[in-house]
Amino acid sequence: MSNNQAQNVSVSCADPSALGLLGLAIVTLVASSQKLNITDGVSLAVPWAIFLGAFAQLFACISDSKKGNTFGTTAFGAYAFFWFGVAASWLVSLGVFGEKMAAAADIRQLGFAFLGYFIFSVYMTIGAMETHKVLFSIFVLIDILLISLALSSFGIMQELTHTVAAYSELLISMTAFYGSAAAVLNTHFGRTFLPVGKPFGIFKK
Repeated sequence: MSNNQAQNVSVSCADPSALGLLGLAIVTLVASSQKLNITDGVSLAVPWAIFLGAFAQLFACISDSKKGNTFGTTAFGAYAFFWFGVAASWLVSLGVFGEKMAAAADIRQLGFAFLGYFIFSVYMTIGAMETHKVLFSIFVLIDILLISLALSSFGIMQELTHTVAAYSELLISMTAFYGSAAAVLNTHFGRTFLPVGKPFGIFKK
Protein backbone atom coordinates (compact mmCIF):
# COMPACT_ATOMS: atom_id res chain seq x y z
CA MET A 1 0.00 0.00 0.00
CA SER A 2 1.19 3.50 -0.81
CA ASN A 3 1.18 6.19 1.79
CA ASN A 4 -0.59 9.47 1.08
CA GLN A 5 1.74 12.31 1.96
CA ALA A 6 0.82 15.95 2.09
CA GLN A 7 3.22 18.28 0.33
CA ASN A 8 3.59 21.98 0.91
CA VAL A 9 4.49 23.86 -2.24
CA SER A 10 6.11 27.25 -1.82
CA VAL A 11 5.67 29.72 -4.66
CA SER A 12 8.23 32.50 -4.83
CA CYS A 13 6.99 35.89 -6.05
CA ALA A 14 9.06 38.93 -6.92
CA ASP A 15 8.63 42.07 -4.83
CA PRO A 16 5.85 44.05 -6.59
CA SER A 17 6.55 47.31 -4.75
CA ALA A 18 8.94 48.53 -7.46
CA LEU A 19 6.18 48.47 -10.08
CA GLY A 20 3.56 49.82 -7.70
CA LEU A 21 5.76 52.74 -6.68
CA LEU A 22 6.63 53.42 -10.33
CA GLY A 23 2.92 53.65 -11.12
CA LEU A 24 2.47 56.09 -8.23
CA ALA A 25 5.49 58.13 -9.32
CA ILE A 26 4.31 58.52 -12.92
CA VAL A 27 0.70 59.41 -12.19
CA THR A 28 1.56 61.96 -9.49
CA LEU A 29 4.16 63.55 -11.76
CA VAL A 30 1.59 63.99 -14.52
CA ALA A 31 -1.15 65.16 -12.14
CA SER A 32 1.13 67.63 -10.34
CA SER A 33 2.12 69.23 -13.66
CA GLN A 34 -1.52 70.24 -14.10
CA LYS A 35 -1.88 71.54 -10.53
CA LEU A 36 1.32 73.58 -10.94
CA ASN A 37 -0.06 75.08 -14.20
CA ILE A 38 2.80 73.62 -16.22
CA THR A 39 0.24 71.73 -18.32
CA ASP A 40 -3.44 72.39 -19.04
CA GLY A 41 -6.46 70.21 -18.39
CA VAL A 42 -6.72 66.56 -17.41
CA SER A 43 -7.63 64.91 -20.73
CA LEU A 44 -4.22 63.30 -21.20
CA ALA A 45 -3.81 62.70 -17.46
CA VAL A 46 -6.71 60.23 -17.56
CA PRO A 47 -4.81 57.38 -19.31
CA TRP A 48 -1.92 57.63 -16.85
CA ALA A 49 -4.33 57.65 -13.91
CA ILE A 50 -5.98 54.48 -15.22
CA PHE A 51 -2.98 52.48 -16.40
CA LEU A 52 -0.18 53.63 -14.05
CA GLY A 53 -2.02 54.98 -11.03
CA ALA A 54 -4.68 52.26 -11.03
CA PHE A 55 -3.68 49.12 -12.93
CA ALA A 56 0.02 49.12 -11.97
CA GLN A 57 -0.85 49.44 -8.29
CA LEU A 58 -3.65 46.89 -8.62
CA PHE A 59 -1.13 44.41 -10.05
CA ALA A 60 1.15 45.13 -7.08
CA CYS A 61 -1.82 44.63 -4.75
CA ILE A 62 -2.65 41.20 -6.20
CA SER A 63 1.00 40.15 -6.09
CA ASP A 64 1.38 41.25 -2.47
CA SER A 65 -1.82 39.36 -1.64
CA LYS A 66 -0.24 36.15 -2.95
CA LYS A 67 2.70 36.78 -0.64
CA GLY A 68 0.41 37.21 2.36
CA ASN A 69 1.41 40.87 2.76
CA THR A 70 -1.68 42.53 4.26
CA PHE A 71 -0.12 45.99 4.43
CA GLY A 72 1.08 46.01 0.81
CA THR A 73 -2.17 44.47 -0.45
CA THR A 74 -4.28 47.09 1.32
CA ALA A 75 -2.07 50.05 0.41
CA PHE A 76 -1.63 49.28 -3.29
CA GLY A 77 -5.24 48.09 -3.66
CA ALA A 78 -6.77 51.13 -1.98
CA TYR A 79 -4.71 53.61 -3.98
CA ALA A 80 -5.36 51.70 -7.21
CA PHE A 81 -9.08 52.19 -6.70
CA PHE A 82 -8.44 55.80 -5.66
CA TRP A 83 -6.98 56.48 -9.09
CA PHE A 84 -9.82 54.62 -10.81
CA GLY A 85 -12.15 56.98 -8.93
CA VAL A 86 -10.12 60.07 -9.80
CA ALA A 87 -10.00 59.08 -13.48
CA ALA A 88 -13.75 58.50 -13.54
CA SER A 89 -14.33 61.88 -11.84
CA TRP A 90 -12.19 63.59 -14.47
CA LEU A 91 -14.19 61.85 -17.21
CA VAL A 92 -17.41 63.15 -15.63
CA SER A 93 -16.04 66.70 -15.48
CA LEU A 94 -14.93 66.46 -19.13
CA GLY A 95 -18.48 65.61 -20.16
CA VAL A 96 -17.72 62.07 -21.32
CA PHE A 97 -20.89 60.83 -19.60
CA GLY A 98 -22.95 63.77 -20.81
CA GLU A 99 -23.14 67.50 -20.18
CA LYS A 100 -26.06 67.09 -17.78
CA MET A 101 -24.00 64.85 -15.51
CA ALA A 102 -21.03 67.21 -15.69
CA ALA A 103 -23.20 70.19 -14.81
CA ALA A 104 -24.70 68.36 -11.82
CA ALA A 105 -21.30 67.47 -10.31
CA ASP A 106 -20.75 68.73 -6.76
CA ILE A 107 -17.02 68.98 -6.05
CA ARG A 108 -17.70 68.78 -2.31
CA GLN A 109 -18.44 65.07 -2.78
CA LEU A 110 -14.83 64.72 -3.93
CA GLY A 111 -13.88 66.54 -0.74
CA PHE A 112 -15.53 63.82 1.35
CA ALA A 113 -13.79 61.12 -0.72
CA PHE A 114 -10.42 62.84 -0.13
CA LEU A 115 -11.25 63.15 3.57
CA GLY A 116 -12.03 59.44 3.78
CA TYR A 117 -8.78 58.56 2.07
CA PHE A 118 -6.94 60.93 4.40
CA ILE A 119 -8.27 58.97 7.40
CA PHE A 120 -7.18 55.73 5.71
CA SER A 121 -3.77 57.18 4.88
CA VAL A 122 -3.14 58.27 8.47
CA TYR A 123 -3.37 54.77 9.89
CA MET A 124 -1.40 53.40 6.94
CA THR A 125 1.28 55.97 7.77
CA ILE A 126 1.52 54.44 11.24
CA GLY A 127 2.01 51.03 9.61
CA ALA A 128 4.62 52.45 7.23
CA MET A 129 6.76 53.41 10.23
CA GLU A 130 7.66 49.72 10.53
CA THR A 131 8.57 49.24 6.85
CA HIS A 132 11.24 51.78 5.95
CA LYS A 133 11.69 55.53 6.05
CA VAL A 134 11.26 56.14 2.31
CA LEU A 135 7.81 54.54 2.35
CA PHE A 136 6.98 56.41 5.55
CA SER A 137 7.94 59.68 3.84
CA ILE A 138 5.68 58.85 0.89
CA PHE A 139 2.74 58.26 3.22
CA VAL A 140 3.34 61.52 5.11
CA LEU A 141 3.32 63.39 1.80
CA ILE A 142 0.14 61.54 0.77
CA ASP A 143 -1.45 62.67 4.06
CA ILE A 144 -0.59 66.28 3.22
CA LEU A 145 -1.87 65.88 -0.35
CA LEU A 146 -5.19 64.36 0.67
CA ILE A 147 -6.05 66.83 3.43
CA SER A 148 -5.08 69.69 1.09
CA LEU A 149 -7.29 68.30 -1.69
CA ALA A 150 -10.16 67.88 0.78
CA LEU A 151 -9.88 71.44 2.07
CA SER A 152 -9.55 72.81 -1.46
CA SER A 153 -12.66 70.88 -2.55
CA PHE A 154 -14.58 72.34 0.39
CA GLY A 155 -13.45 75.85 -0.62
CA ILE A 156 -11.32 76.33 2.52
CA MET A 157 -8.21 78.47 1.89
CA GLN A 158 -8.54 77.25 -1.68
CA GLU A 159 -5.51 78.93 -3.23
CA LEU A 160 -3.15 77.90 -0.42
CA THR A 161 -4.41 74.32 -0.15
CA HIS A 162 -4.28 73.88 -3.93
CA THR A 163 -0.64 75.01 -3.94
CA VAL A 164 0.26 72.72 -1.02
CA ALA A 165 -1.45 69.83 -2.84
CA ALA A 166 0.52 70.54 -6.02
CA TYR A 167 3.93 70.58 -4.37
CA SER A 168 3.23 67.61 -2.08
CA GLU A 169 2.12 65.61 -5.13
CA LEU A 170 5.35 66.48 -6.93
CA LEU A 171 7.37 65.41 -3.88
CA ILE A 172 5.40 62.15 -3.73
CA SER A 173 6.46 61.50 -7.32
CA MET A 174 10.16 62.15 -6.66
CA THR A 175 10.17 60.03 -3.47
CA ALA A 176 8.25 57.20 -5.16
CA PHE A 177 10.76 57.18 -8.04
CA TYR A 178 13.53 56.77 -5.47
CA GLY A 179 11.62 54.01 -3.66
CA SER A 180 10.98 52.17 -6.91
CA ALA A 181 14.62 52.45 -7.94
CA ALA A 182 15.74 51.17 -4.52
CA ALA A 183 13.38 48.19 -4.71
CA VAL A 184 14.75 47.24 -8.14
CA LEU A 185 18.45 47.93 -7.71
CA ASN A 186 18.86 46.67 -4.14
CA THR A 187 17.32 43.36 -5.15
CA HIS A 188 19.15 43.22 -8.47
CA PHE A 189 22.57 43.84 -6.95
CA GLY A 190 21.92 41.86 -3.78
CA ARG A 191 23.06 44.71 -1.57
CA THR A 192 21.98 48.15 -0.37
CA PHE A 193 22.65 50.23 -3.47
CA LEU A 194 20.11 52.89 -2.51
CA PRO A 195 19.41 53.13 1.24
CA VAL A 196 15.77 53.35 2.31
CA GLY A 197 16.24 53.75 6.05
CA LYS A 198 15.48 51.28 8.81
CA PRO A 199 12.03 50.93 10.43
CA PHE A 200 11.43 53.16 13.42
CA GLY A 201 11.10 50.12 15.68
CA ILE A 202 8.44 51.73 17.88
CA PHE A 203 5.55 49.32 17.48
CA LYS A 204 7.26 46.08 16.41
CA LYS A 205 9.59 44.30 18.80
